[in-house]
Amino acid sequence: MRLKKNRGLWWYFVSLVFVIILSFLLLMLILAYLYIRLGNETIQNRNPFPPILTIVLFSLVLGTTITVTVGRKILSPIADLIKAAKVVSTGNFDIHLNESHRVGEISDVAHHFNLMVQELRSIETLRNDFVVNVSHEFKTPIAAIEGYATLLQEDNLSKEEHDEYTGMIIDSARQLSTLSGNILKISKLENQELLTEQTEYRLDEQLRQALLLLEPAWAPKQLNLNIDLDELQYYGNEELIMQVWLNLLGNAIKFTPEGGEISVSLRPGDPWIRVVISDTGIGMTPQVRKHIFEKFYQGDPARSSEGNGLGLPLVGRIISLSGGTIAVNSEPGQGSTFTIMLPAGSE
Repeated sequence: MRLKKNRGLWWYFVSLVFVIILSFLLLMLILAYLYIRLGNETIQNRNPFPPILTIVLFSLVLGTTITVTVGRKILSPIADLIKAAKVVSTGNFDIHLNESHRVGEISDVAHHFNLMVQELRSIETLRNDFVVNVSHEFKTPIAAIEGYATLLQEDNLSKEEHDEYTGMIIDSARQLSTLSGNILKISKLENQELLTEQTEYRLDEQLRQALLLLEPAWAPKQLNLNIDLDELQYYGNEELIMQVWLNLLGNAIKFTPEGGEISVSLRPGDPWIRVVISDTGIGMTPQVRKHIFEKFYQGDPARSSEGNGLGLPLVGRIISLSGGTIAVNSEPGQGSTFTIMLPAGSE
């Protein structure tokens, strides 16, 4: 395939050299014809410089014409590329170069330029969506705080109303704090390629600690916990991996009704450590499963006040940085199961 593209480029150079040689031979034939036609005596009696000068001028004109024609043919797509690059530099990504050219290398450049512009267009769209989503997510709790703070200024409030409004302000402030914290975390992780501050610690104890931290959430719902954890030493970033368990277990608790069950298992292996977190909650449709690792996506808009759509994208990024994988299996009304595979290698 590469050889075919090179032939396209060589075709122009060979053609150019061939035309120049052919023109030179043609001129030599004309010159020889003049000498034979006029005869030696006539040539001796005439000044030879005018016909020679005519031939030289003719060759210059012909060579210049050939060079300009072939040069324009080769340089035209390069000029188009320069113009397109100038347009892209202004922030306009709605441009497309013609990829149909008989010179393979020029077609290749145009193709990759179009791919670059398409990627830049996607990044710009993602950035704009991110700004819109962040603005919306911040606007909701701020509006709630402002509204309930205004209601608190009324003089005839009962103690129940006062406590209710104060509680809503506190909840909105916590939501705002969590949102800003998650945005900072995921922004930092997206610009990070390697994990730092890795240590060796007990992974089974970390999972138990995460469940204890979330006891105020699962205890009132009287959830049954099915815990099966093998003792295991793990080398990784302890703080970030804890964030993974808190987010996954928190979601399992949130979407599991009263009296439901949450199961957590940990199994060592070579080369993978397997962690499975499952629940008997509301489950997810295939459409929701497809988007759960996208930032700000929320499968149930009615529950938007309970989250901000950054928990699972954060989990996915941490697992990826740790060299692992995460998969989900879920059906509506049948709960969800998250399977996390972490590399078993140590320091």
